[in-house]
Amino acid sequence: MKFSPTRIPDVILIEPDVFEDERGFFMETYHEEKYRAAGIKASFVQDNHSRSIRGTLRGLHYQITHSQGKLVRVVVGEVYDVAVDLRRSSPTFGKWIGSKLTAQSKNQLWIPPGFAHGFYVLSDWAEVLYKATDIYTPQAERTVLWNDPEIGIEWPVIPGTHPILSKKDAAARPLKEADVYD
Repeated sequence: MKFSPTRIPDVILIEPDVFEDERGFFMETYHEEKYRAAGIKASFVQDNHSRSIRGTLRGLHYQITHSQGKLVRVVVGEVYDVAVDLRRSSPTFGKWIGSKLTAQSKNQLWIPPGFAHGFYVLSDWAEVLYKATDIYTPQAERTVLWNDPEIGIEWPVIPGTHPILSKKDAAARPLKEADVYD
């Protein structure tokens, strides 16, 4: 496996070793010892599976308590996956990183606690799997506005369209009004 820090060093792109032949492929999607050696010392307590159609934008989600680190991968289709640093004491506070994740590449993105997470579906539909370091806690859930100009995410939205959003995501707060971490 190859572990590569992004321009926000705490967010790590993971390229698994994939063994392919005429029958198909095999890969490890998680190996605690290898992840710990790369600096990801997380314990995962929940697995999530999401399916969405093209043009759907989910996020930017986080939990102000029970903060979740997420190990994200795409098993069908492709998405543009985004993490935003919400740790006020961090030198990268308010900065974002985006990465195209595809079923074909099999890459993963490690997003540590203290970040908001979201993705935009680029294919006809996509299925996203992610491991989380804490349980889903609805009363702690928060959402930052996906197109907040202060953050300035360069989403690859299909020209001439508007992302498909949930009511919750459409009503999200801008960063300057959001609950953030110390």
